[in-house]
Amino acid sequence: MSETPQWASESFWKKVAVWVTAGSFLILVILTFDTLKQTSAGGERVPAYSVINKKIDYQFDETLHKFMPVIGGQELLFGKEFTEEEAEQLVTLGKKTTQAKNCMNCHTLLGNGAYYAPDLTKAWLDQGWLTVDLREEQMLKFLMDPEKNARTFGTGRKMPNLDITEEEAKGVVAFLKWMSSIDTNGFPYNFTTIYAEDD
Repeated sequence: MSETPQWASESFWKKVAVWVTAGSFLILVILTFDTLKQTSAGGERVPAYSVINKKIDYQFDETLHKFMPVIGGQELLFGKEFTEEEAEQLVTLGKKTTQAKNCMNCHTLLGNGAYYAPDLTKAWLDQGWLTVDLREEQMLKFLMDPEKNARTFGTGRKMPNLDITEEEAKGVVAFLKWMSSIDTNGFPYNFTTIYAEDD
């Protein structure tokens, strides 16, 4: 009776499974740390929170063949220049508010979430706010009382009143402005910003 080759033995495949699992785990740990470095605020693709003090646009870059965030000169949010610490607190409040109010039940953020309502990745730059001068006020009013300030553009879909306070609404606006500065590798595609007529 012939002996079973080593590659066909049960013990061989158990050892292979252990080594593959251990190797995969090590690769996962390395990729996790690399991802955290790439996605932390203040990096190359994700600007520092104080970017909310700047003009942010989103334009097609001919050399890269994709849409890219464009950070310009000063454009203060709520008429105030925020320090990095103040900006981080405000943006964090906005992020926590979107989580607490479960915005991803209807919206997508950076492409994640539901598709009932518009994606919010570049909501700060949306032409639906009509003008740059009215944008902040319209966003605040809409967030605090969406039933009275909704513009459904014929869809009939409306956001429910989520009892967002003025402070929370300011945080959400700051979060949306900051999020619009993130390099999302061209997402959303073919997006025309509120500044398009200014160019």
